[in-house]
Amino acid sequence: MPHLRTNGIRLAYNRQGKGEPVLFIMGSGAAGHQWDPHQTPALRRAGYETVTFDNRGVPPSDVPPGRYTLEDLVADTRGLIEALRLGPCRIVGTSLGSLIAQQLAIGAPGLVRSAVLIATRARADALRQAQTAAERALRRSGVRPPPEFAAVDAVVHMLSPATLNDDEAVASWLQIFELAGAGAPVAAGQTWIDTDRDRRADLRKITAPCRVITFSDDLVTPPHLGAEVADAIPGCDLVEIPDCGHLGHLERPGPVNEAIVEFFAKY
Repeated sequence: MPHLRTNGIRLAYNRQGKGEPVLFIMGSGAAGHQWDPHQTPALRRAGYETVTFDNRGVPPSDVPPGRYTLEDLVADTRGLIEALRLGPCRIVGTSLGSLIAQQLAIGAPGLVRSAVLIATRARADALRQAQTAAERALRRSGVRPPPEFAAVDAVVHMLSPATLNDDEAVASWLQIFELAGAGAPVAAGQTWIDTDRDRRADLRKITAPCRVITFSDDLVTPPHLGAEVADAIPGCDLVEIPDCGHLGHLERPGPVNEAIVEFFAKY
């Protein structure tokens, strides 16, 4: 993969297709190529150039030591947009990637033409705060669950009952997560990013057209928290997709892709 230097680190990225650029920003601990099975091909078929990259902490991008902040990742992404001369560009972000997109739209409006915010939130409620605290306590303890346990935990928390009740699908997902968890820990520094702070007042400053996509069975960024984002951003619309969890862009890619392409055709 090609790479560039920005904000003091090296970021690996991938550009494909021709047309106006769409930048995809992935969530916590996940590689940019997670967009490639479904989303980037759909956007290229729709006539766009697609750009994906690996956030700091996810090889082959640099893995600097220490605890990362949301501001670190926003600065990284801003530098990538500027270095590749993408702006103002369309942006798709999921989970942590959607928070990066939010902050770019707030702090660097000239770089953001429009944005689709998938599996997003503007604050954490009591349960999500407890989830964050538990993840950090586990990280501080130095205990690393075996891959088998981590795979089951991920499947239960990231997928919809519609998937969990399908034995063949569950077997495939368990294998994927177990293999992913068998190597060295990835993106440990991302664990400390503050995703709980209430940003609703800041979201009211966004001027770029935005769409929020929520998933009905999402336990990490549930629909009611995504709806708060849509309510806070002026003119933002909201699409809720049923029968999928936090990884809805992989569970039900068809409706997700349709919602992205339809929105970008207007903005």
